[in-house]
Amino acid sequence: MRGQKELYDLLKSLSIEFEYHEHSPVATIDDAETYWKDIDSGKCKNIFFRNHKGNRHYLVILEHHRLLDIHDLEKRLRQGKLTFASDQRLMKYLGLAPGSVSPFGLINDSEKHVHLFIDEKLKESDRLAFHPNINTATLVISFSDFIRFLDHLGNSYEFINLYK
Repeated sequence: MRGQKELYDLLKSLSIEFEYHEHSPVATIDDAETYWKDIDSGKCKNIFFRNHKGNRHYLVILEHHRLLDIHDLEKRLRQGKLTFASDQRLMKYLGLAPGSVSPFGLINDSEKHVHLFIDEKLKESDRLAFHPNINTATLVISFSDFIRFLDHLGNSYEFINLYK
């Protein structure tokens, strides 16, 4: 699995500048807010789901204060009931441990299996903050560079309003 070093090398090869903020391990948004208070960026909540058959996986990125309407997402996808993906699936598809879910984990999705849903609200942010594949740091990149990163990786993604 590709980790932090490979992520930083990829960002540098794409000429994507980033800010790195190290902190104690955080596994929840509430924990992270302690360290985010001085970071000027959109803060994100990342949720990894699977469909009921277990053959489709989705990463949902929301503005950190929003609540996801899972039932609306299920209706739109017509994939049946969605559940949180297991720790094993998180490792298999994103190469990540629990508590460090991030779109940067897509560097490990060589088959482009994971589809991304991105909260429309995040388009209002000039910069976005995510874990750099570990939960002891936060990486901040520009919104436009985030899109360039996603386009480079080739995973499918779309912007939608999926919150209560």
